[in-house]
Amino acid sequence: MEKGTIIKSVGSRYRVLISSGDTIDCVLRGRLRVHGVQTTNPVAVGDNVIIEKGKDGITGIISEVLDRKNYILRKASNLSKQSQIIAANLDQVLLMVTIILPATPVEFIDRFLATAEAYRIPARLIFNKTDLYGEEESEKMESLISMYSAIKYSCFRLSLNTGNGLDEIKSILKDKISLISGNSGVGKTTLLNTIDPSLRLKTAEISGYHKQGKHITTFPEMHKMPFGGYVIDTPGIRGFGLFGMERNEIYHFFPEIFRISEKCRYYNCLHLDEPGCAVRHAVEHNEINPLRYRSYISILNDENTKYR
Repeated sequence: MEKGTIIKSVGSRYRVLISSGDTIDCVLRGRLRVHGVQTTNPVAVGDNVIIEKGKDGITGIISEVLDRKNYILRKASNLSKQSQIIAANLDQVLLMVTIILPATPVEFIDRFLATAEAYRIPARLIFNKTDLYGEEESEKMESLISMYSAIKYSCFRLSLNTGNGLDEIKSILKDKISLISGNSGVGKTTLLNTIDPSLRLKTAEISGYHKQGKHITTFPEMHKMPFGGYVIDTPGIRGFGLFGMERNEIYHFFPEIFRISEKCRYYNCLHLDEPGCAVRHAVEHNEINPLRYRSYISILNDENTKYR
């Protein structure tokens, strides 16, 4: 029996890093049951597990999944009633955002942040491709940074073409287990290749103009950083359906809405059209950014959000 950490998940097969530094390709024991949330993937990258090594020393069986300190998940698909664990045992999650090529929707950012809040995982935003932005795009980026900074989310500006901001990103990754996520093509894999060229992760060119790799990662994978720590690279996410939340709890995961909600007339206010709603009053007076309120309403009304 040996303890290890899942560093890659490919269907029903898992690559496990053990204390010696070796990796063992494993499958789940047939009768293994993982307690807790019902998901499409009972074991995820970042999980700590107990394995039984085979006689060949390079394959094994996962016999136990150890308790998680946290995890982050999303609704598996529009048609599924289950959730998908993206990763487990995280110190932080980083969402890479781009204003163009491709444009990251504000609603997507807010769904990701709400999920991180729900699972109590610190979240940070990386605004990439800053060297490509004209005046209009730069103004939009600075407006978003101002909005998210005001509600205490750390924001970072990055250009992988010029290297501006890269040292700051390295410093926040150092000695931590981090998950990096975002839409396809925002530069997640290119960031990891820039930090450690020996990884040689696959990217696909999306144009000769902006010289950024399009993310073609198909399975989550954990990579060791040369300065300490691990980063979990994830497949590009197009949508982010929330899962397992009570409808009347959604506003808890928008810190500025939750703070002002204490002033609402009714304790069970959903901040829609109830009389005496302090949240709607704050939106009307720009004390809460209308973009954030729009994202909150979008989640409430989204049929793809899975409530308990």
